[in-house]
Amino acid sequence: MTTHTSQSRGKGLHRATLAVSGLGLVAAVAAYLAQSAATLGPAMIVMLASLATYFAGHSKLKTFAFTFWVFAFVAAAMFYPSWFLSYGDYKLTNLIVPLIQIIMFGMGTSLSVADFLRALRIPKAVLVGMFLQFAVMPLTGWTIANAFGFDPEVAAGVILIGSCSGGVASNVMTFLARGNVALSVTMTACSTLAAPVFTPAAMQLLAGRLVPINFWQMMIEIIKMVIVPIIAGLVFNRILHGKHGWLDRALPVVSMAAICYIIAIITANARDKLLDVAFALIGAAILHNSIGYLLGYFGARAAGLSEIDCRTVAIEVGMQNGGMGTGLAINVLKSADAALAPNIFGTWMNISGSTLASWWRERPPADTGSGQAPETAKPEEMPAVT
Repeated sequence: MTTHTSQSRGKGLHRATLAVSGLGLVAAVAAYLAQSAATLGPAMIVMLASLATYFAGHSKLKTFAFTFWVFAFVAAAMFYPSWFLSYGDYKLTNLIVPLIQIIMFGMGTSLSVADFLRALRIPKAVLVGMFLQFAVMPLTGWTIANAFGFDPEVAAGVILIGSCSGGVASNVMTFLARGNVALSVTMTACSTLAAPVFTPAAMQLLAGRLVPINFWQMMIEIIKMVIVPIIAGLVFNRILHGKHGWLDRALPVVSMAAICYIIAIITANARDKLLDVAFALIGAAILHNSIGYLLGYFGARAAGLSEIDCRTVAIEVGMQNGGMGTGLAINVLKSADAALAPNIFGTWMNISGSTLASWWRERPPADTGSGQAPETAKPEEMPAVT
């Protein structure tokens, strides 16, 4: 009886969040028509946060919950930028790198040494993915940046996100798509290890004429911001994995909250620029991401990989580590404008990745690919972050 009552209350609260989002939408439309900025901001934030809460409790829509939390934070940063610029005399941009390190630590706890060694057993798939990740995607970013005619710093950000390694979100989407999670995790691990060399090299070659690029500084920054926290996470996973269940559950939540806050900080610092280039950057994000999926899939097919591995490579190539791109834009390029592309691209990648994963999930391939999901990956517990 108690269980039934609790379930009824849960359903009631779930429906209530949808009702609140509907009221927020009505209030937002009314405020827009009345040109009332004082009402529009809170209404938009309430609507988006309520939708995120509703999606989180929905079995089929929960993969979109994180995306709507991002939208809620972006709305807050657009309407109330002062909240995310400074706290007293302390500039909140100083929090970006530590927060990214926390996210990378969480990524490390989902990996093991076996995930890196697995590349020796499936070299073809990993090499195909690495070539597309660090050769084709940066060139795609450079081509799109030039075609759209972005300002130098914004263009550098587009090239930067194309030059980054894969992110943990690709592992989540592969799991949701019933792909080869072992291959996805291995590709993410290998591309992350290669990033300190290949990302600065691609940036120096393709973006060196747009903004000053210091190869060694970028390499060191990637090692400090990405590699060291991941190694710490690997050690944590080795020593304490499974011994503190609450921490395993908390890390994905912390990672998602960190990403939302980072995006809000960048949005607030580049608000005026974002108003000028938002629609163009969204178009560039859709184009870049779609090309990544297509090249990943058909490149893998050309290499003779199985259908399930082709889908996995497509997701891995199409989704980059937006957190890494954001940190490098702020800490190395010293530009909030350059960080816009990693943030907008990262948000879009979660939307497209969730949609593609749902599509493929309903159409499972006959083959099983080159391996099964490793126990250490636990993709079902990973947040949908980039």
